[in-house]
Amino acid sequence: MRELRQGLWHWQASHPQWEPSEPWDQNVSSYAIDDGERLLLLDPLGVPGELLERAADRETTIVLTAPWHERDAEILVERLGAPVYTPLPDSAQYLMDTYGITAEQAGDGSPDVVWLLREGKGEARPYSAGDRLPFGADVFAGHKPNDTVLWIESSRAVISGDTLVDFGRGLEINERWLRPGVTREEIAEGLRPLLALPVEHALATHGGPTDRAALERALSSS
Repeated sequence: MRELRQGLWHWQASHPQWEPSEPWDQNVSSYAIDDGERLLLLDPLGVPGELLERAADRETTIVLTAPWHERDAEILVERLGAPVYTPLPDSAQYLMDTYGITAEQAGDGSPDVVWLLREGKGEARPYSAGDRLPFGADVFAGHKPNDTVLWIESSRAVISGDTLVDFGRGLEINERWLRPGVTREEIAEGLRPLLALPVEHALATHGGPTDRAALERALSSS
């Protein structure tokens, strides 16, 4: 675990569902922010013991940048009783409309965070692009409606799920998983307002922490 600035930590852990065919590295990144009262665990996987101890003295909150980044969230909810901020998973109708699949194939929609939203194992706090979250985070739409990019003012940090990634070529917009009919430039245009903010840290959950200059390059016109 590494402290990037006071109250902002980064660590990596091996993703249990990783396969060699994946474009992303087996080790994925998680982050934590402590403002003295509240501890945020961002896309947490393999949370270090030091942070779990700190959680006992803080109002702890789990924040998912995308519903499929649930990782260790269920285990942490059981242990800490923390609420979970998450975008809503894809509905069956969205899957049919976007990918042209049948109702049978779409089923009940994406199975992400079923334990939280359908089984009631925890306190869900859904959010979406355009929201201002109570811990001082602004939500920007990523390459999917429920894959978000968060501006966390207290840490001067931008954190991204699958939209801004580093697959070995530096921070970039993830063009591999763009929705049909959506271009890289459209995503970049929607995220460029971030450059008007005093960003110091760009935090990729696929990759690692980098800086404002990397974010500027990632959002530049191609």
